[in-house]
Amino acid sequence: MPSRGKSQSARQGAQSTLAFGNKSRVTKPSLPILSAKKQAATSTVQVKTPDSPVVEVEAEPTAEDSVVQKQAEEEIHIVSRSPEEERAAKVSDVQLKRYWQQRESERKAPRVHQEGLTTHEKILRHFDLSAQYGPSVGIPRMKRWNRAHRLRLNPPVEVLAVLLKEDDKGNVRSERAHVDELLTSRFVTE
Repeated sequence: MPSRGKSQSARQGAQSTLAFGNKSRVTKPSLPILSAKKQAATSTVQVKTPDSPVVEVEAEPTAEDSVVQKQAEEEIHIVSRSPEEERAAKVSDVQLKRYWQQRESERKAPRVHQEGLTTHEKILRHFDLSAQYGPSVGIPRMKRWNRAHRLRLNPPVEVLAVLLKEDDKGNVRSERAHVDELLTSRFVTE
């Protein structure tokens, strides 16, 4: 039976041959040298494995950190003080502790493994794990709070107060959710 395809002359000029040479190679960009500000943001992480003693690993800011930081800065500087931010600025540390004690009293058992955390960090982690305000991975906390507020999900003003206080202190890491840090972390063991 004869073939029913196009003639060979029609197939020859249809598409050129693909060439995979050195010029079309796609590579990952190399990391730039860290500035003094970014070097200050690096932290040391202690890793302990069952077979070896504690190993200290230098945790460098990743590309995700810089994206989250940039989004957080944009979110903070979009509008001068909103009424919610004015209200959050008036929240005192005593009110924050009272808010956290109220959250703790709702639980049947005390939280485990949070003895070394500050009240601010506990409040932010609680906000991270509250799914009612939307996803927490890949979005800065300030942007997530503002998004939840725009959608009228009534996020706690105490979280905004903590975020503003941490931003005033210059704590860049407070913008990134703890779960997000765990998902994108890299551990090196010897």
